[in-house]
Amino acid sequence: MRRILVINPNTSESCTRGIAESLRSFSAPAAPPFQVVSLPGGPPAIASWRDWYSVAEPLCRMVEAEPANAYIIACVSDPGLEAVRSATRRPVFGPFRCAVAAALARAENFGVIAFVEASKARQRRALQSMGAEGRLAASIALNLPMETLTDPAAARGVICDTARRLAAEGAGAVILGCAGMAGHRAAAEDAAGVPVIEPCQAAAAQAILATVA
Repeated sequence: MRRILVINPNTSESCTRGIAESLRSFSAPAAPPFQVVSLPGGPPAIASWRDWYSVAEPLCRMVEAEPANAYIIACVSDPGLEAVRSATRRPVFGPFRCAVAAALARAENFGVIAFVEASKARQRRALQSMGAEGRLAASIALNLPMETLTDPAAARGVICDTARRLAAEGAGAVILGCAGMAGHRAAAEDAAGVPVIEPCQAAAAQAILATVA
């Protein structure tokens, strides 16, 4: 099937809807369309290392069973990325790594609005693998439930306040550290006065380039 398959590895319907909405304007005439799905049987959110490791094999099986031109693992700690890449010859994108690349194209240093405190260690490991740990100005965790993050209003104020804090601490760009924050990107950017990167959008841009090249 001609498509870019975007897999939300958690079972939050509001998160999946938010990802789909954030990608609605990301299309190119020559590129395959995006299809956003959730991972059956996944955890409610990728909050712990146990959650992170638990989705690797199910993601591999899903990719093996669902042909696509490219895949995006729509979680901002890039769970199972290396394993999934071993299960297909097609490109597989991790939103966090894509967001870091996008942030570094815009600024010398960046900040991250993390989902929970445990997210920081996973994201720091990815930064170490990219050689980009030294470019992280700060990471601030919200520690809010997924359904609060995805609400159009409930988390808007704290996300905007956190984006402003990161800019004040020297971040020239800010990464939204959970796909559940997708609907808050524009408001956070207005509040912070610096570019705010939505990771699934950053991965979508790279996936388009990979499938039309």
